[in-house]
Amino acid sequence: MAGVQAFVSTILFLSLITFSTFHPTHSKPNGFSLRLIPRDSPESPLYPGNLTVHERIERLVRFSKARARYVELTSGSNSTADLNQIELTLLRDNFFYIVQIALGTPKVPQLLLLDTGGGLIWTQCQPCVACYPQQGNPIFDSTTSSTYRKLPCDHPLCSGANPLYQCVNNECVYNIGYGGGATTRGVASFETFTFPTDIAENVIFGCSKENRNIQFSKSGYISGVMGLSLSPDSLVTQLADKTKKTFSYCLLPFTDALINPGFVKFGDEIPLPAGNVYTSPFVTPPGQHYYYLNLLDISVGLKRLGFPPGTFTIGQGGTGGFFIDSGALIPQLNTDASGRNAYREVMRAFQQWYDGLKLTRIGKVPEGLALCYKYTPDFNQFATLTYHLQDANYVVDGKYAHVFNKDAGYFCVAMMPGNGKSMLGAWHQQNMRVTYNGNINSLQFSVETCPS
Repeated sequence: MAGVQAFVSTILFLSLITFSTFHPTHSKPNGFSLRLIPRDSPESPLYPGNLTVHERIERLVRFSKARARYVELTSGSNSTADLNQIELTLLRDNFFYIVQIALGTPKVPQLLLLDTGGGLIWTQCQPCVACYPQQGNPIFDSTTSSTYRKLPCDHPLCSGANPLYQCVNNECVYNIGYGGGATTRGVASFETFTFPTDIAENVIFGCSKENRNIQFSKSGYISGVMGLSLSPDSLVTQLADKTKKTFSYCLLPFTDALINPGFVKFGDEIPLPAGNVYTSPFVTPPGQHYYYLNLLDISVGLKRLGFPPGTFTIGQGGTGGFFIDSGALIPQLNTDASGRNAYREVMRAFQQWYDGLKLTRIGKVPEGLALCYKYTPDFNQFATLTYHLQDANYVVDGKYAHVFNKDAGYFCVAMMPGNGKSMLGAWHQQNMRVTYNGNINSLQFSVETCPS
């Protein structure tokens, strides 16, 4: 128990010295920052311990596959029915980053998994009908908070033209099923959130009192999920006056040694860009909450592949499409509706590049990636990858377009086949300032050496 308390105290101390403040009653700028802790970081309660390079990359690939499956089943015209197909492990492995907030009055610290593709903020709540074991921070008890109150059934999110929740027995409730008997059910509610040096009042969140067969980790430190999508119940949308509908991060490189924490910043806390800023509009259709982009074409090195218009366009019912997601570690490309295999064509272009340089291709590797070559430390002719977006080219430097196993002397192209959709994953966002700007409904990005 002493070890758990020490861990929690350390996290709280780190949060207090790194979170920025916002003061809604004063003339200071509006904005705040949350410490963005990768689950493989030594500061994470989900830290797996010292892993080899092979083991770490294998985990990243597994997370990416789980994320792809989760996205496929929770979007599109049949999303409600598809939820029943999600395996329990996909829920556990679907999220990669952790943030901490404090909930209620008095404040109760909570560790939440970050979801840029989801909206609902939810956490386990007492009195529980059924809750999974939670260590470290206590399960939030709504009966002891002076600022807790339930969302009324006449609220637009419960009874409006496009309600997110349902009114049952005069309570606004949600019920999410994840297959294999895993469900979370609770009451949509208002509560005070602390970040933690200042306060945001009347934030809508899910008070989950029935959580059956949910396992985020064996340690049991995670109490719920924080959504940052375009959904009206996400944190960035609800706190629009403080966030200015905008959040930003700069992902530190996924080095061989360990993965370090960074920050997700909101509103006026977002720093001025260090270089040229490029902007591409979101093209998310009604009813979808992921951050879709209009991908027009792709280049590998200097070779533009010439995909026809519509290859990466989201279809009716939410099929296909290309979006940016920090939860997907390894980027993915899908087959389009006409049967053209974008993943295969991009990988063929990479293969032509390295075959032309007379590199030796190797077969199956533990990381599970398809196209790998032997190399020596003096080799530096790695191909770039360019996403030709509407109004902007997103160029991935060669060192971030690949996964390296320096000890074994090989590298692999950092790309996986899509599972229904195409994603600009976190591996292609290293050392890039990425800003989701809801004011202009656009993604903004610039090359930056991310601060540690």
